[in-house]
Amino acid sequence: MESAIKTVVEQFVSSAGGKESLSKNNFEKLVKHQLGNILQDTDSTSAVKEMMQGLDENKDGKVSFKEYMNLIGYLANTFSDCKTKGQTTTN
Repeated sequence: MESAIKTVVEQFVSSAGGKESLSKNNFEKLVKHQLGNILQDTDSTSAVKEMMQGLDENKDGKVSFKEYMNLIGYLANTFSDCKTKGQTTTN
């Protein structure tokens, strides 16, 4: 589990270029390259933009680490639900 936590943090920091938040472009790249196998419509710029707007709680046009963790938590819960119900998580 330790390596999974490190990976989540490292992916955010790397994608944000060492900054505290992901810009629109950085968020889009992260979603397309790192979450494309478990999220639908990652090739759709409008779908990714809508996802970002939903995560951007303070409406600053960026995704902070805390906002990013809301996405990670949602995905982990969804994956857990699928695993416990014997479903697959692929698109």
